Amino acid sequence: MRLYILEDCPMGSYKWEKQWGSRGINIRVIDPETGQVQAADRFDTHMFLEEGKRLEEFLAKQSPGKVVAAAVGDSAAKSLTPDVRRYLRETLNSKYIYHLGYRQPWALVGVLGESPLKVSEDKKQYENNGTTGLAIATREFQTYGGLHFTVTAYSGWNKGVPRNGFRVAVSRGIILTLADDVTTWLPGNRIVIASTDYSMYQAEEFSLLHCPECKNNQVKIDGSPQYMHVGEVIDGVDMRAEVGLLTRNILIRGEMEDACYEPNHCQFFTYDTFGGQIKIQNHFGSVHLSGVELTKMGQQLLGSYPVHFHMTGAVDEEGGYSPSTYIDNLAIHHCFSRCVAIHGTHGLLVKDTIGYDTLGHCFFLEDGVEQRNTFYHNLGLVTKAGTILPTDRNEVMCLAMRDHVYGDYVPVPSTDCMAVSTFWISNPNNNLIGNAAGGAQDVGIWFIFHRVPTGLSEGHYPEGESEFTPLGIFHNNRVHSNFKAGLFIGKGVKTTEANAENPREYLTVDNARFRPHQDSDPAKPRVPALIDRLIAFKNNDHGAWARGGDVIFRNSGFSDNGIGLTLASDGTFPTDEGSSLEVSDSIFVGESENVGSQGGQNSYWGRGGSGEQRSLPRNKTFPIRGFQIYDGPVRLLRCTFKKFLPTAERPSSAIGFSLKNSWQINPQNNVSLVKMERSVELKVFFGRSGQWFGSNDYDGDKVSIFHDLDGSLTGYSDTFVGRADNYLLRHPGCLTVPRWNGVICKSQYAQLYIQARRPENLTILVARAAYPSNPLKLVGVNKGAPYQQYQPVVMLQQPYTIRWEGPSPKEVILYPINFNRY
Repeated sequence: MRLYILEDCPMGSYKWEKQWGSRGINIRVIDPETGQVQAADRFDTHMFLEEGKRLEEFLAKQSPGKVVAAAVGDSAAKSLTPDVRRYLRETLNSKYIYHLGYRQPWALVGVLGESPLKVSEDKKQYENNGTTGLAIATREFQTYGGLHFTVTAYSGWNKGVPRNGFRVAVSRGIILTLADDVTTWLPGNRIVIASTDYSMYQAEEFSLLHCPECKNNQVKIDGSPQYMHVGEVIDGVDMRAEVGLLTRNILIRGEMEDACYEPNHCQFFTYDTFGGQIKIQNHFGSVHLSGVELTKMGQQLLGSYPVHFHMTGAVDEEGGYSPSTYIDNLAIHHCFSRCVAIHGTHGLLVKDTIGYDTLGHCFFLEDGVEQRNTFYHNLGLVTKAGTILPTDRNEVMCLAMRDHVYGDYVPVPSTDCMAVSTFWISNPNNNLIGNAAGGAQDVGIWFIFHRVPTGLSEGHYPEGESEFTPLGIFHNNRVHSNFKAGLFIGKGVKTTEANAENPREYLTVDNARFRPHQDSDPAKPRVPALIDRLIAFKNNDHGAWARGGDVIFRNSGFSDNGIGLTLASDGTFPTDEGSSLEVSDSIFVGESENVGSQGGQNSYWGRGGSGEQRSLPRNKTFPIRGFQIYDGPVRLLRCTFKKFLPTAERPSSAIGFSLKNSWQINPQNNVSLVKMERSVELKVFFGRSGQWFGSNDYDGDKVSIFHDLDGSLTGYSDTFVGRADNYLLRHPGCLTVPRWNGVICKSQYAQLYIQARRPENLTILVARAAYPSNPLKLVGVNKGAPYQQYQPVVMLQQPYTIRWEGPSPKEVILYPINFNRY
């Protein structure tokens, strides 16, 4: 590793060869006039707490105005306390001291005290008043198509990061090192750097400067990033920020008024939202859009979008088009209604296209019939709420727009609306390859299902077909900085008009479940939906959520999400017995070295599990979970868990359970060949009464269970892990784990599926003969239904007593389910 101040620096230069032990902070104090080293030392702040104090004392002896250069080759953060970080921040005038990682090389340059450091460029004078420091770190970069990843850039100084070390120069602008050749990016072009934190509003725009010293994969930006943008793979998860070029040679721009005017929903928008539109209709000769910039386009009106394929049918060779129709290398930004709308269109290729700072679903499939379309290497950033559909709307819009509900119905925003997504995929038979959804107000990629086709496509397939249609290719996609979820598979839209029986608006969010079968026929074999190489990080709520069967996640990475992954089954016995979900060969990280930045509408900032200050998901007390079990059956296979570190305020567990869960949990849920690294302090947590968990006594809370097939989690093979106070599971040979609120037992278990009618809303008490004074009380899950349903997990070959609080129901049906049949 080397640190340089360039030879053309007017105040001398200093070349720093690596001649120290690899661990700790290595300090050189340099005279800015001569470039000579005045003092030097190494401080092992990785291993020893007292070294931080010694570092403070060392710096306190130095004269104001000296340049301090610091470098780390391995780790210096383990014992670097928040107080020492704060001292370094104040002394060296660098807020980025807070972002020093646990094990990553970095370098820092700062100026002691308040003496101004004068530098020059092109014979012009600039001054640094001591308020800005410099932080850079070696990175490996990757880029694809029109999207490029960048090193984190922290200050107003110029920097490059050659592969063999560090380089620092005093000049205007910051040099970003990208992955690919970007020599076509020109001075004056605009770029956007994606957020790598929980808030999508940490995305930042910059203009490019003339940079004769830049390499083919470097650009110089005009300005200083306000936020940290990660530029590396951390803990095995690729969190590198996407960079999109917003400028194209061909510009199509809407002519705008200075302010909003009616009837353009000015109660929600202060700016004019009535922009231009491009609409492609059927029977065209050929359409190939490439290299076009579109801005100020789209309108808050149904059917008026920046790029809109409207009822064009098949646009590939199947439709007689050769070459097939495509969109390639478009920049759609600062627009007012979607990005690319695909309506009644099949076989379209959308490639290397950026959608940035837009309203409503960005890449949008409209009626549920659109199939065989391919989204390849596209980038979506800052997808905000719009008014057109209920699913586009935020809470305020949802409550205010009630013209199409029935009667006096008041929408419930969290369930009727609040679903705006960067990729809105209304039919599973479409391909998503290499895309990045880097910030939506709700969801990055949402697969949602129309029970029947809607709008102009009504009648194009039989009821329910979409839910049974196999998934197209889903490979190598990234989702981050979204609020509800990075990836969501499940739910549907309401396909009937509002009426007295169901007063909700047409096309509000509704229930649906994904059950892919061969030829979309539920009588034929299942076709598992494969989610391959998903990267999901810094999503406030879920990295990914999937309901259905069969659905398989593999080769994926989940980091710094409120909840990494939740798999929820298609249904309950006897609806679709045998469906399952699985995640394999994947990484789950609780709190990585990506500590984030304050601001940019990040809601929460506080102490993480390792003690450092960092951005937090949802709330400072929100219980972080890597893999969440809801019902099942689910399988967790060959997965690695890292850095689940609880705090006094918040549990953080590798495996957890859905909160306040009234639904049953399947005893065939299982884990095998899992690896829990030493940084995992809480492997499993069954909850506790209090905030988020409530009373922790819902039916599903009580019967939580999974099977450790090989002992890789518990250390005991062929054991079951359940909640400690469930005496239907326990026996004298069980091992209680108080910190988990759990118990490890070796036995055989199954579920009882109990239906009760007339009356149906009763509380049931189930007791095993061995523990008659510890019955399990269940209230059922179907309040208001003609029958009530209870599903306790029981030990096989044991006698039980069932009784009711109140008169016994006149009809009881009991099935033993979810056990191994020999």
